Amino acid sequence: MPELPEVETVRRGLAPSMEGARLTALELRRGDLRFPFPPEFSSLVAGRRIIALSRRAKYLLIDLDDGMTMIAHLGMSGSFRVETEEAADIPGDFHHPRSKDEKHDHVIFHLEDEAGRRRVIYNDPRRFGFMDIVERADLPLHPYFRELGPEPTGNALSSIYLATRFDRKAQPLKSALLDQKNIAGLGNIYVCEAMWRSHLSPLRSAGSLVEEDGGPGEQLDFLVQSIRDVIADAIAAGGSSLRDHIQTDGSLGYFQHSFSVYDREDDPCRTLGCGGTVERTVQAGRSTFYCRTCQI
Repeated sequence: MPELPEVETVRRGLAPSMEGARLTALELRRGDLRFPFPPEFSSLVAGRRIIALSRRAKYLLIDLDDGMTMIAHLGMSGSFRVETEEAADIPGDFHHPRSKDEKHDHVIFHLEDEAGRRRVIYNDPRRFGFMDIVERADLPLHPYFRELGPEPTGNALSSIYLATRFDRKAQPLKSALLDQKNIAGLGNIYVCEAMWRSHLSPLRSAGSLVEEDGGPGEQLDFLVQSIRDVIADAIAAGGSSLRDHIQTDGSLGYFQHSFSVYDREDDPCRTLGCGGTVERTVQAGRSTFYCRTCQI
């Protein structure tokens, strides 16, 4: 499933084509994706101007000029592509074939502005993605968002904050980091990478990073900085682009080639002077990759 850096990459890729454009029509080629589309979805947004694209956790947010916000989630295999009147195919060097099969083109945004007409097409072979629309003022209280923790990219995420969430918790550290109530949008790949960078075992308890007085220890300070760094590096590299995920121009990101521990089972650990080997274990049904020699 695309993680936060992938969704941020999609947002940045779509913004030049969507922000400021008028949505002349929203074409729905089926009645549902993972969930049914909202009633009268197409008529609610037709003719509205898109004023901004933003992101919350792994959700893409499309703000309209009438105070409504469209919510899009990519699911497992969802992707967007932009087609102009001049060219139906997007130029670029493709490292992996993207889905062009029209039977998987489920939602089409017909857009128009002074630059001309174009289509933004949502393609989703597995149909695990979904879309919704709500009043922008109600977003913080919406079921998708009301219990989300702070973003891993903002100042709200701090070691002091995590200490309050982790204090006296016997929960494994990895599980605590994946809990969206603690940190919004942090997924399996980048949790593994952040724990490796901070030399922390995914198996240790979350509470072990909190001092007796309830304050954060040095290791928790290091973990927070590692989370920030790994997300920033992934966004800068364009997202990891695992499996079906593609950027909006059709090209794949390159951060997958820089993974230090994720999906590197039996490879030598890349920590300088470690000498250990990357292992794989399963926690809560998800693969965890770590080095037991330097992650303690």
